Amino acid sequence: MYATLFYLYCKDDIFTTQEKYFVLFQILVITIIVPVLFFMLLRSTGHVKSMMLPETSQRLIPLVLQCFLYILLVKRSIVIMRYPELHFFFLGALFTTILALVLSLFKIKASLHVAAISGFTIFAIGLNIHLQLHNPYWGALLILLSGIVTSSRLEMDAHTPKELLIGLVIGVLPQLLFLYLWL
Repeated sequence: MYATLFYLYCKDDIFTTQEKYFVLFQILVITIIVPVLFFMLLRSTGHVKSMMLPETSQRLIPLVLQCFLYILLVKRSIVIMRYPELHFFFLGALFTTILALVLSLFKIKASLHVAAISGFTIFAIGLNIHLQLHNPYWGALLILLSGIVTSSRLEMDAHTPKELLIGLVIGVLPQLLFLYLWL
């Protein structure tokens, strides 16, 4: 959601207000509302114990769902012809989710929070370069926020340093690969 808001903010003059609201609504439903409702269903059926998903086996179903939602998003809503940069961001997010899913199958836990904030950071820096905004503050702010998120995950004992590093790698790598295609 943050990446979409940032994207629409940076490309303010290209889209109508109605189109911006329509895109934001789609992103809200697909990336927040549906996953929250699905999580509540999984929790009520006992497949998930807590929102932290401490065991890798509990991550499998939510990650598969997230993959399908990202595929729906890039195939039907955020199409490459209309939103090229955002399309590649969500493709990167899809690949990050696939990597997290594969790691979970091998009982390796990655910090999804760190993956998300680091992927968003790369996207924001790339968009700043692509649109020639010459604003180094966005990248600096997001790097600072990445550090805060990482520190909070350590402080809460939600992850080990290894899991945080894995989250950083799976968040950054797909975004860098797709950045090459649209930058």
